[in-house]
Amino acid sequence: MTADEKTVQDTVASDEAAVGIPAQGTPPASPPPGSAAGGGGAARMPRWLPRALILALALYACFQLGSWAFHQLIGLLMNILIAFFLALAIEPAVGRMAARGMRRGLATFLVFFAVLGAGIGFVVLLGSMLAGQIVQMVEDFPQYLDSVIRWINGTFHTELSRVEVQDSLLRSDWLRKYVQNSASGVLDVSATVLGGLFKLLTIFLFSFYFAADGPRLRRALCSVLPPAKQTEVLRAWEIAVDKTGGYLYSRGLMALISGIAHYILLEILEVPYAPALAVWVGLLSQFIPTIGTYLAGALPMLIAFTVDPWYAVWVLGFVVIYQQFENYVLQPKLTARTVDIHPAVAFGSVVAGTALLGAVGALIAIPAVATLQAFLGAYVKRYAVTDDPRVHGHRRHGGGRALARVRSALRSGSGVPSTPQGAAGAVPPQTDAES
Repeated sequence: MTADEKTVQDTVASDEAAVGIPAQGTPPASPPPGSAAGGGGAARMPRWLPRALILALALYACFQLGSWAFHQLIGLLMNILIAFFLALAIEPAVGRMAARGMRRGLATFLVFFAVLGAGIGFVVLLGSMLAGQIVQMVEDFPQYLDSVIRWINGTFHTELSRVEVQDSLLRSDWLRKYVQNSASGVLDVSATVLGGLFKLLTIFLFSFYFAADGPRLRRALCSVLPPAKQTEVLRAWEIAVDKTGGYLYSRGLMALISGIAHYILLEILEVPYAPALAVWVGLLSQFIPTIGTYLAGALPMLIAFTVDPWYAVWVLGFVVIYQQFENYVLQPKLTARTVDIHPAVAFGSVVAGTALLGAVGALIAIPAVATLQAFLGAYVKRYAVTDDPRVHGHRRHGGGRALARVRSALRSGSGVPSTPQGAAGAVPPQTDAES
């Protein structure tokens, strides 16, 4: 091999090495560990991993779909819950009528017809009364405004006039914005009214089916349970009927007491339509939670204002005072007596129900908690209570004097006085809370 050929061969070898081509006679380099060529099947994806990923994605999709469906159907579920408790409330009346030979469907229809008739009659009577009072109030508004202006001028030594007050009101920005919002909110109010009527129809429809087909519903529920569970389900159903009826009884009794009290006040003040206003206050304050009291008191104040503005102040003061009496005296005792739960538990259940479900939760919280408490009470094992004075709210005899001697001895540094064990003056160790 000449020198030129050797030079060319060295040049070609260097070029091949630069581009990564192995030289002739050189064994090929072993692939890195874990590569597909040298590792065989070691680099393959585990067979369970695709299935696990697909399963995780499917579970996540099902969770999102269920969450979306629940949020879309939350209104319907609330209506069904209200309908169920309404069916439990009318179950005693329907059951008594069915026991006398009447078909349950006809008995349920008659009960609902009576309830709807009473409700529609009350609304029509109250609506006509309210319309007449509003017309009278609009006609007499200038006189009321003059009397208020005279009282302000005489009390605060001002020089207001009705013309100036009317001009300032008509030219005010808040009145213009209020008129604009009212004009744009007519459709919203109409949609709200139609939605409320549809919800009311849905509630009555489901409650009618629950009450009319109550035995069939119980049979269908018990058919998928073993005999031991069937007995518990039927017992829970009976407890729910009793507690719901007791709750409505207590509410009806409080509505009667509230109506009588407000009727006496309105008659003393000579406010017109006192019987209808008393019924309005009694029903609305008891069966519409949270805001029912304020709605119930607003209408008597408005009607009393048409007689004398000071009468509205008297009605407001009476509503506030009676509401405190009802919340802290009347309602805890009646609720605990008829529903058989502690007043603190009744109050806490209403607060919890309002926080969870709003007004619906406040309305059904007490019968639901009473049913749960009565049902679980059968499974709580109870023992005989020891005959100890502290159980009945009394202290042990001589305990206070002996404890005072012990503390006096400790402060003086003379040590604890010895007392024979089992003597009358022996004092068991007590905490500061017991003392």
